Amino acid sequence: MAEREVVVTKREIAARIVPAGTEISIPKDTFVTITQSLGGTFTVSVNGNLARIEGRDADALGKTVVYEEVAAPEDGSVSEEQVWAALNQVYDPEIPVSVVELGLIYNCKVKQNEQDASKYDVFITMTLTAPGCGMGPVIVDDVRHYVARVPNVSRVEVDLVFDPP
Repeated sequence: MAEREVVVTKREIAARIVPAGTEISIPKDTFVTITQSLGGTFTVSVNGNLARIEGRDADALGKTVVYEEVAAPEDGSVSEEQVWAALNQVYDPEIPVSVVELGLIYNCKVKQNEQDASKYDVFITMTLTAPGCGMGPVIVDDVRHYVARVPNVSRVEVDLVFDPP
């Protein structure tokens, strides 16, 4: 999304204040300004605050979300390249930059699942822009969600670290 867009909410929407992470409800017929629509979520300005709205509520903004699919190799494997492509779809809710571009992903490992050789487990080490970031749990959940969308991924583990500072 290149420019800000003012819309009127079509129904009540659950949202989270950015960066605190506090849950709020935006009433129907509220004017909001969409400041960012990346990675399947929306950041809006409402009553002087930024708030994040999940893609499942796009209809309340009069929008639709199209997720980028990560293609599966014909051999059924999972590569780190696929995982990095998925991680590039996770954006900081305050600025239009992915967690990869921000350097928040320190490590990514793909291993074949021990119980089912046709499935893969992914282990990610990451950090946040600030240790007290209220949106931290949401960003970690986004990482899990997008990586789990990679074909043949059975498990995603995220290790949130603050070293190096």
